[in-house]
Amino acid sequence: MQALWMVLAAFFFATMAVGVKMAGADFSSFELVFYRGLVSVIFIWLILRNHGTSIVTKVPMMHAWRTLVGVFSMTSWFYAIAHLPLATAMTLNYMSGVWVATFVIGGALRYGKSSRQGPLTAMVLTSFVGVILLLRPTLAQDQLFAGLIGLLSGLGASMAMLQVAALGRVGEPEGRVVFYFSVGTTLVGLLGSLWFGFTPWSAVRWQSLAWLVPIGVLASLGQWAMTRAYSRGSTLLVANLQYTGIVFAAIYSLLVFGEHVAPIGWVGILLIIASGVTATVLRTPALPTVTPAETS
Repeated sequence: MQALWMVLAAFFFATMAVGVKMAGADFSSFELVFYRGLVSVIFIWLILRNHGTSIVTKVPMMHAWRTLVGVFSMTSWFYAIAHLPLATAMTLNYMSGVWVATFVIGGALRYGKSSRQGPLTAMVLTSFVGVILLLRPTLAQDQLFAGLIGLLSGLGASMAMLQVAALGRVGEPEGRVVFYFSVGTTLVGLLGSLWFGFTPWSAVRWQSLAWLVPIGVLASLGQWAMTRAYSRGSTLLVANLQYTGIVFAAIYSLLVFGEHVAPIGWVGILLIIASGVTATVLRTPALPTVTPAETS
């Protein structure tokens, strides 16, 4: 089943997040974005060349929008990973499904159809209750700002997912979509790193350096698998399977970093997952009315 590519993508992204958290102890978020993008550009270009896939596209502006929101989401996510427990950062990023539901509600209000959106609104509100429960254990550690950045990463991810689906519908190959996103990632990461300054490698631990290439490769594989899932699988099923990433992240969080989410935090995670799945089911008939342009 094509939608199962999303499970593989979730595993790749969760594993990449481990590397980001490890390397984030020495590198800034913009540096990690740059190195991740540079490795991905080389990795994806070699694959495209081997398969004879051209990088020429007829929809450059669609790629530009996907890159813009995707890089915003990824940079925010990397920051959240570095400053929050891994399971928490992953859950906030996977709020993307709830944000899409919020866009649907906004469109309904705009066109005077809000009366039909009661259950969907309830799910969105429930998910934000889950966010409050999830972040409450971290507030004492002054991590509220990182939590807000994590929420923004989910917002950007929702827009990026809509655009990935749109690119698939116009026939863009998965590799080309990932290639242009990687190019944009490299450029934005480079500009940010030049502005804030690069960390001298002589001052970086070898454990952090060792993760730079795997982060880029895992990100490329995750993007490729996610793009294939959204372009070939059922959007409803794919959107729900993405939550397996939270399970992978929770396992890594416990086994690799020894991070313990408080019981009330787990309640919040379950509320967010349940709300996201339910909201995805409820909004399915309304999905055609929500386009990437409307989310800007």
